[in-house]
Amino acid sequence: MLYSLARTALFKLDPETAHDLALKSLAALGPGARVLGSAPGTRESVSVMGLDFPNPVGLAAGLDKNGDYIDALAALGFGFLEIGTVTPRPQPGNPRPRMFRLVGHQAIINRLGFNNHGVEKLLANVARAKFRGILGINIGKNFDTPIERAADDYLACLDAVYAAASYVTINISSPNTRNLRDLQSPERLGELLAAIMARREELAARHGKAKPIAVKIAPDLDDEQVSAIAALALEHRVDALIATNTTVSREEIAGDPLAKETGGLSGRPLFRRSTSVLARLHKALKGRIPVIGVGGILSGADAHAKTDAGASLVQVYTGFIYRGPALVAEARKALARRSVP
Repeated sequence: MLYSLARTALFKLDPETAHDLALKSLAALGPGARVLGSAPGTRESVSVMGLDFPNPVGLAAGLDKNGDYIDALAALGFGFLEIGTVTPRPQPGNPRPRMFRLVGHQAIINRLGFNNHGVEKLLANVARAKFRGILGINIGKNFDTPIERAADDYLACLDAVYAAASYVTINISSPNTRNLRDLQSPERLGELLAAIMARREELAARHGKAKPIAVKIAPDLDDEQVSAIAALALEHRVDALIATNTTVSREEIAGDPLAKETGGLSGRPLFRRSTSVLARLHKALKGRIPVIGVGGILSGADAHAKTDAGASLVQVYTGFIYRGPALVAEARKALARRSVP
């Protein structure tokens, strides 16, 4: 009820302004933010990537790009948080307006373009946070780094965040950084994963612990591309795949006045496409690598459908904007019921 009232007011504002205001308001509540969240339940914990998650419902990257609101978001009942995408150097992203609500579709189009304050600022925020749960850090390349040198940016970020992260996500699937999705091609992805996993081994020896590496992929992939990514993930011993990022397809919102806006589409129209990729990926992997399901979750039933398709964990973002903390509680309840004999 409280969130639905706040949402009515927030949705009268520009989406990006509303986003910032909502997070600042949440942070201002301090410890009081816990009243909005859901209490720990029984039979919710799950082990994935060698990590013990208190519950399988996480926050997807993109909501808290700089790690400014870790403690406030942790109070809402998530089993884990993923912050970023962060790049080695700060960058402003694309010109505004760059976020658009499609309320009738429970969707958002964004073309933010990895706007963030850089990895040093993110790490300073992580160091200040009191949160000691599972924290994923999502890394990417700067927009002006040539695609041929993308690995340099990923390795620089991996070096920087390794000690602070519970796991690290390699984002190669945002549609808002030019040519980034080219990194999903077999040749480029093979080279990138070889470099990243070799560096992970060096960092594991230095820090005395091997941190899991996840790779986030796009929903706009055909069967051959999904199979190729699965094979490369197995070859290079990636710890998890995240399916999926936003879509460039407008099939589900054809006729909407905002359909012409460029950028990634998320929310309800993404659900079918992202879940299809998840299922195909799970089948190709044959359970040898876990998959994290994200894309279009707006209910507990949606979260359950992701796990039915093969997800070991789920993440929410756009659904959280539309439904607030109630979605986290509902998804947790649905997935806890799944584990009851």
